[in-house]
Amino acid sequence: MWGMIATWRMAVEGITKGAEMLTNSGNAGDAIEAAIRQVEDFPYYKSVGYGGLPNEEMEVELDAAYMDGDTLDIGAVAAIRDFANPVSIARRLSREKVNSMLVAEGAEKFAHKEGFERKNMLTDRARAHYKKRVKEMTAQAAGKELKPYSGHDTVGMACLDRMGKMTAATSTSGLFMKKKGRVGDSPISGSGFYADSRKGAASATGLGEDLMKGCISYEIVRLMGEGMHPQDACETAVYRLDRELRERRGEAGDISLIAMNPKGEWGVATNIEGFSFAVVTEELEPTVYLVTRERDGRCTYEKASDEWMENYMKTRMAPMVE
Repeated sequence: MWGMIATWRMAVEGITKGAEMLTNSGNAGDAIEAAIRQVEDFPYYKSVGYGGLPNEEMEVELDAAYMDGDTLDIGAVAAIRDFANPVSIARRLSREKVNSMLVAEGAEKFAHKEGFERKNMLTDRARAHYKKRVKEMTAQAAGKELKPYSGHDTVGMACLDRMGKMTAATSTSGLFMKKKGRVGDSPISGSGFYADSRKGAASATGLGEDLMKGCISYEIVRLMGEGMHPQDACETAVYRLDRELRERRGEAGDISLIAMNPKGEWGVATNIEGFSFAVVTEELEPTVYLVTRERDGRCTYEKASDEWMENYMKTRMAPMVE
């Protein structure tokens, strides 16, 4: 049995590529890296990789991580600029005994030394998004500080190959208009991702500052390790963290998780409306589902219609007007 599950519709082309590799007895590490690179390279997915949305200084700072569920090796980069495919840099770092998480200039020096591709990740489209946002903020309240807003959808994946190896990986440009140097949950082990081939793998998307308050990816893997089905583990962990944050702080940011166990069973949970995910297994072709959260914290999902899929791409590829 093999399988892949990922956050958001934007991952479906990536997991399709990964599935081709897994079908031919490919390695879960190679498959997940290739799948996330597919998302990173597509300029119309504005929250990941090339064309990712910039920080308040109009710089694209990227975060990414990779975890090997067999060895528990982890590699991560944060606030890295001007390099394509940060997930590949993260995977390379996972082979280091020490210094396996690097940030900003240190990550860039390592990537350059290792021969990774330099690339200006700020596209004309992303620049237009930035200028449009500046105009909106100016119109709303002259002189007020620019603040982050929606557009922080992380691509996170969990993967299982035929040998039973599991991996998890993430990639994101983080919050649009974030402070320079801001890092969310995506490259933080246990929060944005976690993989253990004996228990399962999970990955998160949402507001990093709140996701980090619960180490939620690790919690889901822990629950699966105790015998809980991935769906129940996701719903339990998301519901508990959402409730805890609302009780203690009065509110909770976006929290959405995907997971898979060593049997190829999978699950999802969210505290928002509009979450989508993509999944493929030996028995299921690459499919996008839309999630509905019920009042009791349970989540249901249905296959995205052809119309929804068509509108999704039309919206993302529509001409930008500053």
